[in-house]
Amino acid sequence: MRKKHLKAGERGLTLLAALALLLYLVFLVLPLLLSLRSSFTNENPLKATNDFVGFANYTEMASDDALKASLTFTLILAFGVTVAANALGVGFAMLLNRTSLSYRVMRTLAFLPQVLSGVIVGFVWQTILTQNGLLNTALLKVGILDEPYPWLGSPHAALFSIGLVVTWVMSGFTTVVYLAALQSIPLELNDMASLDGVRGTQRFRKITWPMLAPGTTISVTISLITVLKLYDIITVLTGGGPANSTQSTALYIVKLAFTSDRVGYASAVAMLLLAISAVVALVVTGALRRREVSL
Repeated sequence: MRKKHLKAGERGLTLLAALALLLYLVFLVLPLLLSLRSSFTNENPLKATNDFVGFANYTEMASDDALKASLTFTLILAFGVTVAANALGVGFAMLLNRTSLSYRVMRTLAFLPQVLSGVIVGFVWQTILTQNGLLNTALLKVGILDEPYPWLGSPHAALFSIGLVVTWVMSGFTTVVYLAALQSIPLELNDMASLDGVRGTQRFRKITWPMLAPGTTISVTISLITVLKLYDIITVLTGGGPANSTQSTALYIVKLAFTSDRVGYASAVAMLLLAISAVVALVVTGALRRREVSL
């Protein structure tokens, strides 16, 4: 009887694994292969037929100034937000690493930005940052500004504003990761440090920060990948403006495919973004893993 139950359990696990593999192939591998095939064509939804163009789409990218600008913006935003969100995450986690009910409520509130839709986040911050928004209204009333500041209307201010909003969203995720890492530190370590007179910044540097290393690897890698493919918040906040100065690569791909009807070229750019994301993730993860071993 027991053997029958075990075999039934094994069959159930096999079916679940097969279903997971099928979903992975259908929703991840198949679209990726179709996009790769499309990147070697001049696919256009308005044309009846599409021709194979070899590496023409990939060679065209070398002279595409809009693509270079979008990649530059995306990389600056990704690295800036990753540093800021992780610094905030460590700080918030240290503040919220308590067990009382009020701190549990604050932990929930800290994670709130992460569960909101990017479109909703974009609309909320748009009402705050527009020319006649809540921020300019408040700053004018207290006399800090003499006239409304274009938070979304100039290239540098728009980059700062988008970075601020995305950092706010990502800080919810990084806070939870670092809280989990903090709570995994054995209490005996802190007790021994107290007995040895190790306190404050010295305890953080010698005990807390090294023990946060696995959490740092996860948090930094996922933050980078998330921002590299960011689309929705930027679309709502600026639409890529002013003058395409805040156009992320993901937004550029969507415009190529659905505004310019250049699906083949958009697929080639998507392959490039995938390759860049993979390389960045591998390099950063490898460096942080080596750091974990050395600590």
